[in-house]
Amino acid sequence: MSASPLQRFVPFLAVLGSVTALGIGTSWAKHWLFPMVGAQGTTAVRVGFSALLVLLLWRPWRWHLSRTDARAVILYGAALGAMNLMFYMSLRTLPFGLAVAIEFSGPLAVAIWSSRRAVDFVWVALAMAGLALLLPLGLNSSALDPVGVMYALGAAVAWALYIVFGKRAGHLHAGHTVSLGLLVAALVVVPVGVVHAGAALLSPTVLLIGVAVAAVSSAIPISLEMMALKRLPKEAFGIMISMEPAVAAVLALMLLGEHLSAIQWLAIGLIVSASMGTAVTAGRPAAVAGEQRPQAV
Repeated sequence: MSASPLQRFVPFLAVLGSVTALGIGTSWAKHWLFPMVGAQGTTAVRVGFSALLVLLLWRPWRWHLSRTDARAVILYGAALGAMNLMFYMSLRTLPFGLAVAIEFSGPLAVAIWSSRRAVDFVWVALAMAGLALLLPLGLNSSALDPVGVMYALGAAVAWALYIVFGKRAGHLHAGHTVSLGLLVAALVVVPVGVVHAGAALLSPTVLLIGVAVAAVSSAIPISLEMMALKRLPKEAFGIMISMEPAVAAVLALMLLGEHLSAIQWLAIGLIVSASMGTAVTAGRPAAVAGEQRPQAV
């Protein structure tokens, strides 16, 4: 029997719900945790609790892990931890939506590099135009903070490495890879957070908000995306995930009061269009960015 229109629409709602949950979790983290423990402490709390929740969910100790696979997972997790830390450091001075847009250049570059089709020059041009509108080139007084932009670009590089290393462990069960990867990421970022925030990380308020943020930004998105991936073509999934910068900007406007200029909205639109175009035309390689999207961001 063919699926009803509602059943066909559910996977798209699941991806939208996942992207929205990630945006809400990050907005909560920036609004509530930054003033108490800073960007480093926020990263430690969020990734640490995310790792704990996902470990309890998937119980990766049930599966065997070879030495080669362990090395791939360690690299994968280290890239995830570095990406989270640099992304949250960028949020200290950049609006949420713009930080996500800049960070998206990492998986976009991997997808375009993997496909190498002539049409990809169009998507490269769109992405470069979007980034050119955002980068602090000193051409106007509204240029973004250079340090924040460098952190966002660092997060983009780490996201690209995360995809590359994730492909090496792609034959493992998704729950196995994600749970162990988040554990490694926590081992990378938690010490940084402890050094920066110290005993403030043990505040009941910080711990309670941290658990809520981790649940909204990890457990919910993972469940929704796994359901969607079983029912959506890879290209459709990649297109839906490409909405993340725009969704982040809207949520930041609603929850954080972060207003963007018309030029900045145009930049986000160009980067989203480049990502969607890549997902449509590059086929299987383009879907990698969507499939390997970090759940702790």
